[in-house]
Amino acid sequence: MQLGTASPGVILPDISARDVSRPESYTELMEFLDPRGQRSGPSDPYEMSATLEGGQQIGLFANGFPGSVEFLEHVGAAVQRVIPHITVKLWNKGNASALASPEDLAEISDTCSAVIAAYGH
Repeated sequence: MQLGTASPGVILPDISARDVSRPESYTELMEFLDPRGQRSGPSDPYEMSATLEGGQQIGLFANGFPGSVEFLEHVGAAVQRVIPHITVKLWNKGNASALASPEDLAEISDTCSAVIAAYGH
């Protein structure tokens, strides 16, 4: 496909009369949609919490999507800056479509005071 052509059945707008040297003319070609959805009901406040202090361990659980491990590495570093002497341990289930293994869940619950799970993309 060459630039400026479309697949059969696709109608492109006539832009021959537009001044493409004006950046604002590009917005005339696009419709911007607000990606935020509408709430279907009231929000429920998140009320779970953990009191964390130095000497405890926090689990970081990556779902296996690209970027989830790297994101949690940054989260772990930030937690360690805020709570001195806390340790973090990272688990990566490696497959975003798989359930967390019973072994991982048991190890996390046995060794961690809290866990942060993350989804990458």
